Amino acid sequence: MSSAPSSLTPKPTRFLDAVRRGVLVVDGGMGTQIYERGVLFNVNYEELVVSRPELVLRIHEDYVRAGAQVVETNTFGANRVRLARHGYADRVREFNLAATQLARKAMGDRGYVAGAIGPSGLVLAAFGEDDRARVRDAFREQAEALAEGGADLLLIETMRQPEELLLAIDGVRRAVGDALPIVAGVSVDADLTLSDGTPVADIGARLRDLGCNVIGVNCSDGPQVVLAAVEKLLPLGIPLAAIPNAGIPRRVDDRFIYVSTPEYFGVFARRLCKLGVRLIGGCCGTTPEHIRRMAAAARMEASAAAGACEDAGPLWVGVSDSSVPPEPPVMVIGQRPVATAEKSKLASKIGKKFVVSVEVNPPVGVDPTSAIQAAKMLVTGGVDVINIADGARAQARMSNLALAVRMQEELGVETLLHVCGRDRNLLGQVAHLLGAHALGIRNLVVITGDPPKMGDFPDATAVYDLDSIGILRLASRLNAGIDPGGKPLGGVTSFFCATGAEPAALNYEREFERLKLKKRAGAELIMTQPVYDPVVLDRFLKDAEPLGLPVLVGILPLASHKNAEFLHNEVPGMQIPKDVRDRMQRAGSGPAARKEGVAIAREMLAAVRNRVAGAYIMPPLGRYELALEVMDGIV
Repeated sequence: MSSAPSSLTPKPTRFLDAVRRGVLVVDGGMGTQIYERGVLFNVNYEELVVSRPELVLRIHEDYVRAGAQVVETNTFGANRVRLARHGYADRVREFNLAATQLARKAMGDRGYVAGAIGPSGLVLAAFGEDDRARVRDAFREQAEALAEGGADLLLIETMRQPEELLLAIDGVRRAVGDALPIVAGVSVDADLTLSDGTPVADIGARLRDLGCNVIGVNCSDGPQVVLAAVEKLLPLGIPLAAIPNAGIPRRVDDRFIYVSTPEYFGVFARRLCKLGVRLIGGCCGTTPEHIRRMAAAARMEASAAAGACEDAGPLWVGVSDSSVPPEPPVMVIGQRPVATAEKSKLASKIGKKFVVSVEVNPPVGVDPTSAIQAAKMLVTGGVDVINIADGARAQARMSNLALAVRMQEELGVETLLHVCGRDRNLLGQVAHLLGAHALGIRNLVVITGDPPKMGDFPDATAVYDLDSIGILRLASRLNAGIDPGGKPLGGVTSFFCATGAEPAALNYEREFERLKLKKRAGAELIMTQPVYDPVVLDRFLKDAEPLGLPVLVGILPLASHKNAEFLHNEVPGMQIPKDVRDRMQRAGSGPAARKEGVAIAREMLAAVRNRVAGAYIMPPLGRYELALEVMDGIV
C-alpha cells in the first residue's frame, strides 16, 4: 500500500518533521495578556474560552501575527483538580474543546496547536497512591479532551515537582499513546534544579528515556536561567525547547510589571538559536512584541535550514514550504561569471602570499579623517586589505560603504566590506550590493549582524530578511547575472565573498554545519573569530581542510586583563584559556599589558603561519599600531 501524499501528512508528523528541520516559534504569555487587557486575577482564566472567547481569540491572533508558529491553548489550569477550586470540575472537556477550537481558528493551517497542560497546584510529597492516581487521571482526562479537540501536540509545562511531571506523562500516555508528540517542560530555580533538588540534566535524561519528543525549560526566572538550564540539556541529543518568562515581575501601582524587554528577548533568542534549540517562545509577561523579536531570530535559523537545498534554491523563507518561490535559473545565456582569481587583488593574492587584513571601523560622527589615516599607516606597513565593519555591535556609525569608497579613491587601497543582515530587507540588500559594485567594491565579508539591543539604539528595528547564508546566496546570484527572482541583470557582478566562523562556538557542530552551508551558498574565504587556544584552532583547521576554503585566522591582541576577562565571559564564541588570562593579569596594565597582548597574538599567529592563507587582525580600542607589531617578522 502506497504512503499518503505529503499534503495529507498528519499534523503531528508534520510538527516533528518541522522540529527536526529547524526552529519553531511558540507564542507568549496568555495569562498576563488576559490580565493586561483588564481581566483581574480573581477570575478563572480557563473559563474565559467559554464566557469571553473573543478575548482569547484576539490574543491568539495577535501572537500569530507576531510570528508564532505554535500557539498554546488557554488550558494551563484546565485539569479537574484545579478547576474544582472554582466549581468547574465537571467542565474539563468543555473548556479544553473550546480552547483548542479557538487556537485552531487563530492559527488555521499555518502552524500548530499545542494543548497546554500545567501542574495540578498540589504538593505531592505527602500524597498516597490513591491521591497520585487522582492527579494522574486528571492529566489523562485533560489530554483526552485536547486530543479530541484537534491539538497537534501536547505541551506539559512549568513542572517543578519531578513526581508530578512523571504522573503527567503517564496520564498523557494513557490518553493518547504515541498518537501525539509530547513536549515536556520544567521550571527550575537559579541553581538549575527542581523543587526537590533534582538537577535539570537528570530530569532531562529521564524525560528522554520516557520517550518525550521534545524536552526543555519554561518560565523560571527569565532568559538567563533558562539559557543556562538548556545548556545542561544539550548533551542529551534530543530536540530542546526554551520558553522563558520575562524575568521576575515587580509590583508597580498595584499592577505586576515584567521588566525584560522585547529587545532583550531578541538577543537571547539569537543565542538560543545558535545553541540549536528547536522551540523558542515566551512564558509569563511576554507579549506579541516579545514574540515578534524572537521570530526574527527564528527566521535566521530557518534560512540556514533552507540553505540545505541546492545552491540555486530560494534566498528567503516563510512559515511553510508553500511560501517559497520557484527555483530560479543559476546562469544567464551569454553571461560568464568572473573567475575567482580575477575578481579582485585580494582574490588573486590568496594562496600566493600570506595575506593580512586589518579591521578599521567607520567613525561615529561625520569626519572619517582618523580612519583614513589609520588605513594609510597600515598599508604603508604592508597590510594587503582594509576591512570595514557594518555597524559592529549595532553602533550608529558612518556607512562602511562610504568609508570604503573614500579609502579606495584617496589611498588606492583595496577594501573588504562587511555586509550584515540586520538593517536591510531583501530589496535594500540588493540595492546595497549593486550600488557597492558600481562604486568599485569587490570584496565582501558576509555576516548576520549583531542585534540592535547591543548598541546605541536598542529600540531600532532588526530586519534579518536574510542571514549570512541568504546574503551569500544573493551575492552568488548577482555574480551569475540574475536578481533574487531570477531576472537577468544585464551583466554580472564580481564579488569575492568571505564568511565568518567561530572556532570556539559553544555549539561547534552547528557552527560547522552552517559553515558547510555557507560554502554551498558561495563563500570563497573563511575569516575566523579571534582564537587564543591552539587546541581549539587546530581542531577547526583540521575540520575545515576538506572544505577546500582558504582561512584567514582571527587575531585580536589583548589590551588588558580586564579586556581578556570581558571577551572570555561576555562575548559568545570567544574562549580565552586561563593561562592566557593569567599572563595578562601578571602583566598589569598600560603599555606592559599591551606588549604582553601583542606577544600572545604573535605566538598564536606564528604557530599556524604555514597552515592558513593569512591573518585577520582586529586591533583593540583603535590602537592600529598593534597590528603592525603583531605582523613584524612573522609576515
